[in-house]
Amino acid sequence: MKIRHLPATASAEEVAMVLGEDGAAIVDCLVDPAVLDRAKRELDPFIAATSFGPDDFAGRRTKRTGALIARSETCRDLVVHPLVLGTVDKVLSHSSSFQLHLTQVISIDPGEPAQKIHRDQWAFAFFPFPKGYEVSCNTLWAMTDFTEEDGATRVIPGSHRFDDRLELDAAETIPAEMKKGSVLLYTGSLYHGAGANRSDHTRRGINITYSVSWLRQEENQYLTVPFETARTLPVDLLRLMGYSRGAYALGYVDDLRDPIEVVRPDLGSSGLGDLDAALERVRSR
Repeated sequence: MKIRHLPATASAEEVAMVLGEDGAAIVDCLVDPAVLDRAKRELDPFIAATSFGPDDFAGRRTKRTGALIARSETCRDLVVHPLVLGTVDKVLSHSSSFQLHLTQVISIDPGEPAQKIHRDQWAFAFFPFPKGYEVSCNTLWAMTDFTEEDGATRVIPGSHRFDDRLELDAAETIPAEMKKGSVLLYTGSLYHGAGANRSDHTRRGINITYSVSWLRQEENQYLTVPFETARTLPVDLLRLMGYSRGAYALGYVDDLRDPIEVVRPDLGSSGLGDLDAALERVRSR
């Protein structure tokens, strides 16, 4: 089974449909390569200072550089890209709301072997979510061309319907090859893993993922993004980061304050939120 490629003109409905059927899709050349070059310039000092992974899963020749909202204005735009958010909204439509889960540049150096095939949703303590119930929707933006030789992410299309906790081999996967500026979207239940980098250059991609808002975020945005930076960010981005009630009551501050009030006192409101409105959102979605 092949990974389906969609044009940059595709709608969120079209991308979400492919994700529902295959668990993965590539949108070709969604942004100009110059956008990724700009992000790289902003992040180069932080990537250079990042250590390689401490174990085989993280990758002993792989760097994982986070805090992208704090460190890169360009990455903030990628986080809120309309096609991505529209797709995530549909893939996670069974939940009343979703949130940013993590931001990370993954740099795979030559000589790194293939990563163990896994599901990203295993981050939630390997909880056996019901088959077909997605709790996260993920993106991997190509900062360089992704080829099989340089370690393009390897996926098993359709594996979002497989049983959980399977031990699968890289031989069962296919590479998500794509051009710089393209983006791979995949569900948290898709079996996948980074490929082996057999080239002479680093394969680099921006991993931005989203989850339903009643689960804990993998990257702690409140501590990752300094308060003085958070106060300057757009309200929609702040709410996506978690400065918002999850579902209708999760995450309030002290005396039932809206978390947005911490950074934007002019926008806060007291209470647990609107239960009837949350129920209606779930029904309508």
